[in-house]
Amino acid sequence: MTALPSILHEPVQALLDEGDELFDQGNFDSALARYQEAFEMLPLEVERWEASTWLLTAIGDTHFQLGDWRQGVDTLALAMRCPQGAENPFILLRLGQCELEMGREEAARELLKLAFSLGGDEVFEDEDDKYRAMLDN
Repeated sequence: MTALPSILHEPVQALLDEGDELFDQGNFDSALARYQEAFEMLPLEVERWEASTWLLTAIGDTHFQLGDWRQGVDTLALAMRCPQGAENPFILLRLGQCELEMGREEAARELLKLAFSLGGDEVFEDEDDKYRAMLDN
C-alpha cells in the first residue's frame, strides 16, 4: 500500500470530498464526474495507491446507484485489486449486488457471503432485503 505523493493528495481529496457531497445530495452524475476527475489524476499502476481503493469504491457505488451494473462490476473488480480492496466488505457487497442485478446469482451469492463473513449483518443494514436473502440460498 502506497500513499499518494503529497502534491497529489490535496487535490484528489478535494475532488473526492466534492463528489461525496454531491453523492449525498443524490446528484450522482455530478458526483461521478468528480470521482472520475480525481481518479484520472492518479499516477499509473493504479493498483498501488490507497487512494485508488477509495475512488474506485466511490465510482462503483455511484454506478450501482445509477443502475449501471456492468460499469459497477468492472470498477469494483478493479477496486478489489487495490490496497485492502479484497477485504473490504462494502466493495464485496456492492460487487455482489451488481452481479445479482445482472442475473449472475452464483457470483453474487459468493460475493455477498464473503461480504457478510467480513462485515456481518451491519453491511446489509441499509440495503434491500433481497441481497441479505441471497445468503440463505
